[in-house]
Amino acid sequence: MNILPLQQLLDFSGKTAIVTGGAMGIGFGIATRLAEAGANVMIADLREEDAKKAVAELIAKGWKASFVKTDVSEEDQVVAMVDATVAMYGGVDILVNNAGIFPSVPMMQMSLEDFAKVIRVNLNGVFLCTQKVAAKMIEQGRGGRMVNVTSIDALHPSSIGLAHYDASKHGAWGFTKNIALELAPHKIWINAVAPGGIATPGVAAMSEGGKPAAGVDMEQVMKSFLAKIPMGRMGDPDDIAKAVLFLASDMASYMTGEQVVVDGGYLLS
Repeated sequence: MNILPLQQLLDFSGKTAIVTGGAMGIGFGIATRLAEAGANVMIADLREEDAKKAVAELIAKGWKASFVKTDVSEEDQVVAMVDATVAMYGGVDILVNNAGIFPSVPMMQMSLEDFAKVIRVNLNGVFLCTQKVAAKMIEQGRGGRMVNVTSIDALHPSSIGLAHYDASKHGAWGFTKNIALELAPHKIWINAVAPGGIATPGVAAMSEGGKPAAGVDMEQVMKSFLAKIPMGRMGDPDDIAKAVLFLASDMASYMTGEQVVVDGGYLLS
């Protein structure tokens, strides 16, 4: 039995990670921790200005990071994302499927396109990125780690207006479990992190300056949500980043097809 020394368990030197939706919020928190641990980080995001700013911040700290503009719901762009990563760093060892959207629309006001758009990004995107990166990992023959950022909504609804989001996250969790079986023979471990309420720019925009659909009082939604968190606070991106770092590392060497809930105890209530 080969037991790694403690200092090597979280050492990502020489490894390359792709983080989708890595320009802001949870994604940037994840990219930061992976880069700090020594990984080459490729941020894949549609928000070019934010992503370039994120990359500059990581590089200024002496870490390795790059950006590729990517819509994870478009197959050709996902292929280009993988190709750009391999061209830049020579391979890919870690994939974090973090990109996602969560517009609040009550189901009876929801159009088919509203529903389909969330599924395209949050579920089709996970499929496309997983498939294309897994193909490269299998070709490389050295295994790999994948972490899907799901949500507590993959287990229990958090509020009205997120039926499409909940469907996508339940799907991502089911997909994670099934693909864990398929990829295990290739030594590719795939797990999920399910965040609860996290203080991100996206959540702030929804609760403060957003324009929710009729029938959704975002201020009341957020107040009710916070009241159910036993820890008494919203999480921050680093709370999720540390869980992702764990699952992407040798700390989680005997885990695949699992989902780690990081919610301050919300589901207990």
